[in-house]
Amino acid sequence: MSGYAAALPVALLVLGLPAALSSAYLLLATLLSGRLPIPPRSSRKLRFDVIVPAHNESAVITRTAHSLLRLDWDADRFRIFVVADNCSDDTAALARASGVLVLERRNLTERGKGRALRFAFDHCLREGWSDALVVVDADSEVSPGLLEAFAARIERGADAVQAHYGVLNPNASWRTRLITIAKGAFHIVRSRARERLRLSCGIRGNGWCVTRRLLLELPFRAFSLTEDVEYGIDLGMAGYRVHYADEVQADGEMVSNTASATKQRQRWEHGRFELIRSRTLPLLRAAIRTRNRVKLDLALDLMVLPLSYLVVNVGAFILVAWLAWFLDPAARSALVAAGACAVALALYVLRGWQLSGTGLRGLADLLWTPVFLVWKIASMLSRNKPKEWVRTDREQP
Repeated sequence: MSGYAAALPVALLVLGLPAALSSAYLLLATLLSGRLPIPPRSSRKLRFDVIVPAHNESAVITRTAHSLLRLDWDADRFRIFVVADNCSDDTAALARASGVLVLERRNLTERGKGRALRFAFDHCLREGWSDALVVVDADSEVSPGLLEAFAARIERGADAVQAHYGVLNPNASWRTRLITIAKGAFHIVRSRARERLRLSCGIRGNGWCVTRRLLLELPFRAFSLTEDVEYGIDLGMAGYRVHYADEVQADGEMVSNTASATKQRQRWEHGRFELIRSRTLPLLRAAIRTRNRVKLDLALDLMVLPLSYLVVNVGAFILVAWLAWFLDPAARSALVAAGACAVALALYVLRGWQLSGTGLRGLADLLWTPVFLVWKIASMLSRNKPKEWVRTDREQP
């Protein structure tokens, strides 16, 4: 037993340090997650190109096009481009029939959402018509005031803006409700806090905008599995922060069946872990060298593990702290610290639930968290690691 007792302080440090730092970071975000003020209305003079990357999205592209056509902006001041990227279905034809413009791309060697976006960005920049470019996923519906929210911030100095990336179908299953709660925490709670502190909320992949000027200065070269987060980091490294538009959203469809959700989760998680590996240290070095808090926060955001892994981390910290206290009552402080981490994490999750709009049903679904954790960890341990972006299977006909 003495050998185990000697190892406990090391285990407490290894488990406790990341748990404590991450929980403190998330608690601060929770305390700063009040609703943000809405800026004064814009002059409505800016012109936008709205880009929808789509690979075999015939099941959803018409709905998305109709949502974008309802944007509350003068019709002669925005254009909608669907990028039919290596499509083998009738995505392009359905988009044209909906009344939007279509760019068709054929390149089987350079594939993925990042490549499709670069193709569309290059086209729009050559034409030089728009003041800003907006990205919306092919399975989404957006707030009518999306362009107004972007314009109001651009006219006040912003060069990059992110709307809330929500869930279109939260009630499809317990899994989609848990994802909605997670997005309430990760997107709303953290983005509100970062905006309040004048940090960068980052790019979240759906419902984001960048000015033409910035795109010319910093061309889009993000082609990883998580091209959105990657480009947000590129912006931060170049000295730009992404502003958060709290009052509007782009809601994407989340898959509810296990097979499709597993593939989607593997792509997201492996992409994020690759960015953690490749970008954290460069961000930290740049933050220290330039004394830049935007870069420091982007590094910290990468270092805070996804919520599921943090729950496991805190749970293991509590278990080891309890064992240490059982063996030595003087170790009570470690158990208190572990409990404080659990409370901070619970407050963060509950704030995400409160902002998610899932109600009592969503609160009850939090009981599925252990099942979700097992599924997520099993997905990550699978040998079928994605090496390139793969389209998410759609569940509707």
